[in-house]
Amino acid sequence: MGLATCAFHSVNSVILVVYQWIQLLIAFFFSPQQPSKSQPCFGHVAIVGAGLTGISTASQLIAQGFQVTLFEAGSETGGIWANVNRSSGLQINSTMYRFHPFVLWTKWYPHRDEILDNIRVIWKRYGLSKRTRFNTPVTKVERAASSEKLQGKKGHSRWIINGNQSEVFDGLVVTIGTCGKPKMIKLPGQERFKGKIIHSSQLDNTDFKNKKVLIVGGGASGVESLEYAVNKGAENPTILARSDKWFMPRNMVVDAVLSSQPFGRETYFSFIPEALLKWFHYRELSEKMAPTQGFYTGTPVVNDRCLDYIREGKADYQRADVISVTERGIEWNSRKRGQPKGEKGEKRHSEADIIILAAGFERPSFDFLPQDLFPEGYSRPNMYLQVFPVTDWSVLCTNSTFHDAVGTVGNVHIGMYARILALFLLDPDTRPPPRDMRLWVDAISFVKERAPGGQLEFFTYMELVIWISAFLFFRIDRLKYLFFVYSGYGFWTKDPVTREPRFHLTIAHRTFPEMTHAALLTHAVLQRFRSGQLSRKAHMYVEEGEKRLQ
Repeated sequence: MGLATCAFHSVNSVILVVYQWIQLLIAFFFSPQQPSKSQPCFGHVAIVGAGLTGISTASQLIAQGFQVTLFEAGSETGGIWANVNRSSGLQINSTMYRFHPFVLWTKWYPHRDEILDNIRVIWKRYGLSKRTRFNTPVTKVERAASSEKLQGKKGHSRWIINGNQSEVFDGLVVTIGTCGKPKMIKLPGQERFKGKIIHSSQLDNTDFKNKKVLIVGGGASGVESLEYAVNKGAENPTILARSDKWFMPRNMVVDAVLSSQPFGRETYFSFIPEALLKWFHYRELSEKMAPTQGFYTGTPVVNDRCLDYIREGKADYQRADVISVTERGIEWNSRKRGQPKGEKGEKRHSEADIIILAAGFERPSFDFLPQDLFPEGYSRPNMYLQVFPVTDWSVLCTNSTFHDAVGTVGNVHIGMYARILALFLLDPDTRPPPRDMRLWVDAISFVKERAPGGQLEFFTYMELVIWISAFLFFRIDRLKYLFFVYSGYGFWTKDPVTREPRFHLTIAHRTFPEMTHAALLTHAVLQRFRSGQLSRKAHMYVEEGEKRLQ
């Protein structure tokens, strides 16, 4: 190991220690409060899906005085992360994947097991085991008889799940995500292939040593498969990509800058970041791999290693249309950069022992929701704030409606959306009427009228920030909610006379037990560093500290 490499690892270790301290501060100042016995109950909210978005949303609503019930079709929490390869991990830096303030990452790019560990810790911390119904798929949602028709800001829908009339919910959160079952495509002539055909979600327990591997698909699943195959000793694994994807570097500064574009569409100045990506990230691979379409036309792939492997000759990337599978591999049509899909190019053949279908996952269906939630022209992603149906603010669909996006996956938006729903439920004056929700969609569509693929097909989180500022900052009567929506500060009580919810703005809401817990957690992490045993199991110390507090 060279001197430069040693210096890099030393600096990286120091920065990682600092990161641990920062995470402790985030957990202390921004984690939703655990429910207390004296906390008033303001209603009952159903959450469909117990993945990271579902449990994060549940913790936020519990902290604001709501009873929650999670419906999970599977037998465990974790969502898509419970159904991917062990080698699967974050493509973006973990600083941008903080799906909950209490998340404690030990790596910049953690893998599946550490992600699941964090999900399960939060699920346990907020007592969601008694609130989660596993193996309970939601097949039908309908309005309860007690619902009041929405007219202006008046009215409030209430919801029944799977026909259970004895249980009525005041709000509904759909967190089914955008990845469902593996998408199994059928290649022409694949029955003739003498080797092995697998989906990109089936990499575990597959022997790649000295095998010829062809990967059909150049998105995130294809890139993950390529990295895995190289690391497992495959012989020059090759991606056959029908269309080129933009690759972003694993750099949180670059990621943050690109996700801050307020319009979520190509603009006259979009050529600047696109040119910089070609010059500094793609370099000599620009002609081979860089797309001709704009950056803000589809979700980019965040990856460095794929480009490095191709530069080093350890892997390959080809722009291709699959013609047919043969006994020994795939016959494909090679196209030049900018040449449309399917247009005749050069016919080639590549041999393979293993073919990986990197077609991603199917989008979960919204069929269980009432169809009147989505009038013509206002189905996902054309929704209020891209998550609320334009006919009913009491339904929230966090992380279930986006088609393409760039930015973080975290508490920043999961928490804000949850608190916006809480605000609508608690303060009738903040509820947007259907007319205003349609107006927002129409206005965004106008701003993005030249966006390829559809006006709301591409989303940046800056759009949400702009809305919050306009909705709260420029309304004196709502200004008190600004810190609440952005950070969760403030709490609600019931008026002793009217029994209506009353908001109290305060940032001094940390109790003595929580301060003690933070001190114990800090001590535990320090001990961990001193012993040189930093790992994802650090949450075990959290549990030990909580036991001591009980």
